[in-house]
Amino acid sequence: MHHRYVFVAAQTGTWRILSAQALSGQALVAAAGLEILPAGAAVRSLAAWVLQGVTSILRYATRGEVTKLRSRQEALGRAQAQRAALIPIKKSAAWWKLAQDQCRAILEEQSHHTQTGLEYLPAVARQLYHSRDLGEPFDFLTWFEYAPEHSGFFDELLAHLRASPQWTYVEREVDIRLERAN
Repeated sequence: MHHRYVFVAAQTGTWRILSAQALSGQALVAAAGLEILPAGAAVRSLAAWVLQGVTSILRYATRGEVTKLRSRQEALGRAQAQRAALIPIKKSAAWWKLAQDQCRAILEEQSHHTQTGLEYLPAVARQLYHSRDLGEPFDFLTWFEYAPEHSGFFDELLAHLRASPQWTYVEREVDIRLERAN
């Protein structure tokens, strides 16, 4: 089932923004907090920025890969997952011109995306939100949650992904690090 969410950056939120770094392309406006709300919820008029995304099926993954991912990934919202990262990404026009089998070859045969992700489960939980078809400035919003002691582990995961062939298609990326605002 697909669910639509809005990510609202403002002065306060359930999550406190620790840093927001544009790794490629334009940065986002600075904000102190982030709230994730279901679509249709009242969005603050004083928001620094609002991004929308919808959950969907895992694309480019085989049934076996999906089964492995689901069996090993922990749920979001775990008490020990006091850290998070929101990484909005926009891919190049060249990526969107590729056929599905070409995308799959880049993601899996060349970049080993799913296998890399499996190596970091269950410590890092992840949810991908699709935004391209919503007319958003990013194609994907990737949300990660992890315990503070797994911060280095998470950075290692990102380093592997960013060094892979699939990342040559990324034209805009913002790395936003957060902690629960308890």
